[in-house]
Amino acid sequence: MKSNFLLIFGLVLTVFGCKEMTLQVKKEAVKEKQIAEEFVFKVLDSAVLKEGKLFRVDSFPSQFVVPRTVDVWVPKSYSKDSTYAVLYMNDGQNLFDSTTTWNKQEWKVDETLSRLIQQDSIKNTIVVGVHSIPEFRHSDYFPQKPLEQLPSTAYDSVVVMSKNNNVSKTEFVSNSDNYLKFLVEEVKPQIDAQFSTKTGVEHTVIAGSSMGGLISWYAVTEYPRIFGGAICMSTHWPGAMPFEGNPLPEAYFSYLETKLPSLETHKFYFDYGDKTLDALYPPFATRVDAVFKEAGFTEDNFKNMFFKGTDHSEASWQKRLHIPLKFTL
Repeated sequence: MKSNFLLIFGLVLTVFGCKEMTLQVKKEAVKEKQIAEEFVFKVLDSAVLKEGKLFRVDSFPSQFVVPRTVDVWVPKSYSKDSTYAVLYMNDGQNLFDSTTTWNKQEWKVDETLSRLIQQDSIKNTIVVGVHSIPEFRHSDYFPQKPLEQLPSTAYDSVVVMSKNNNVSKTEFVSNSDNYLKFLVEEVKPQIDAQFSTKTGVEHTVIAGSSMGGLISWYAVTEYPRIFGGAICMSTHWPGAMPFEGNPLPEAYFSYLETKLPSLETHKFYFDYGDKTLDALYPPFATRVDAVFKEAGFTEDNFKNMFFKGTDHSEASWQKRLHIPLKFTL
């Protein structure tokens, strides 16, 4: 009798336990569905593209940064039956459509990637274009740890210089660690959930120009298990408006000397011209080369290229974009 009671009691617990577990699974499924709907990327039919499609979330929610637009470009051959490397690009508003940019220039990312994919010069790749917000761009892209490691007197000189030159409309505080959390913890999971991606480090590259170049190499050093390559075009080594005794470039180089990831699994591409703002960059080339060569990097995983006569503009970057894409992808 006692054994029958225990058997019945056990069956009841099992039934209710299974029911509770089923309800929990359903609740989690509903929760996941709600999150997916909140971040869903929709085709942007108004985008003027040469090839492919552009998907967009107009105001990507975040607990780390001010919400901003995030675009995803896929090639015309995109299919859920295949998987794709992912190129994350800063200043995403300047990549695809010159009819919507402030200077009527663009990187021509869709044209260049489409051509390289069709030529089998790179992997099948999609692009995540994360828009910047002018008011917060400097603080979002400014490598945070090198800044915070400056001696107090050097840090104060940078703050004073920046405020005097109106480098940032907000208080001069770097928010780049939060910006990278935004990319890694919020944007990337949605990209991998909604698109057919290769998630490994060897298939994930981040790119940008000027301040966007700074945050790109910083992203790889801070998240070497996420990003396998950095494309840093016309990297703004001064970090802000140049001034005598500027401690920022050396702070970056010192940080890189201690934080460079494995050369066997990571690639870094840098370049620079010598016109307009790019005229500031040639003096730093030797130091950049020394940092990476001292760490054992070779031409197989490091490039620092000079393009004589080129300026600081999308028109210049679009002409040589194929070089870093073929190098990193």
